[in-house]
Amino acid sequence: MTTQTIGSLSISAEAIIDLHALNNEGGEGNQIQTRMVEVVFRDPDSGEPRVESVNAISGDMFKHIQAEHLYRLVQGNATLPLCGGCARFNANRISIDESFRAFINPGDKKNAPNAVQVLDRLLTSCVIDDIEGNLITEAKQSTPRKSVIEFGWVVGRPDVTRTGQYFHVKYNPEQRIQEEDRSGNQGQAIFYRPASSGVYALVCHLELSRIGYNDISQRYAIDEEQQRARYTALLRSVLHTFVRPSGAMRSSQLPHLVDLRGVVTWSSDVTPAPTFSALNPNFIEQCDRVTKALTRGQTTAALSMKTFESFADLSDILAGLVADSRPLRFAAR
Repeated sequence: MTTQTIGSLSISAEAIIDLHALNNEGGEGNQIQTRMVEVVFRDPDSGEPRVESVNAISGDMFKHIQAEHLYRLVQGNATLPLCGGCARFNANRISIDESFRAFINPGDKKNAPNAVQVLDRLLTSCVIDDIEGNLITEAKQSTPRKSVIEFGWVVGRPDVTRTGQYFHVKYNPEQRIQEEDRSGNQGQAIFYRPASSGVYALVCHLELSRIGYNDISQRYAIDEEQQRARYTALLRSVLHTFVRPSGAMRSSQLPHLVDLRGVVTWSSDVTPAPTFSALNPNFIEQCDRVTKALTRGQTTAALSMKTFESFADLSDILAGLVADSRPLRFAAR
């Protein structure tokens, strides 16, 4: 079997998630506030644009989930490097790596590295900083590493997503005995917490050809074997993200992942893999038509597309790509 080459990959999905509280904004009094956003969509009856407030899970949350899965996959793998910060899954990442700080802050300022050298050092030092992106600001630097993976808000479809507030109390059978002792955490705390259920639109895009690629010098800082190893770990982390999304209140409100359907597209060259939101009920048809339009007249189609109707289908697609594909590598300049 010929190994496919993939430049970019997109996942557009419609997920049914019930009774979750994955993303909250904090509390007000005794009530926990869930994350709400305003979206514009077409009314299914009139076809006119409409604005509604709806529950959503931030892309930051899903990116953190994916980064944590990537960390678990890379941890202990001698072939995939982690910087000092990422080895502890510290949010500051390479910025607290002592060897990197010594490199970027040499005793003699004449030997201070330029932006290309800083980015090369970051790319060779750490898989997570390479894939998830970073911004180096130490030593008066402003050197960005754009993320290889992008997540949008995971947003509920307004017509079929609902959020409820539910009453909870910490029951204390000895409350009467302790009525006179109000010290500590001994009262019957009454509070309300949310649970959301609905159909959620999810979009995700991966620029797989950019793994290990220095956008400033326009060349790779890592070899082909290392790029392939990072590519495999990234695809697996994305699959794990769908299988087990972490977030708030999972100890007693573990999300019910009911169903997942959508489309995976990928390109064999620099053509961007199409991405369409499931806020449009016809997103799969739209993706199919755009894919056909972009590949019309090509002897060998640069774009491929597969639909999925379940978590199992998506698992099969991504597992197949892990086994039978490799990342596109730009020609050296």
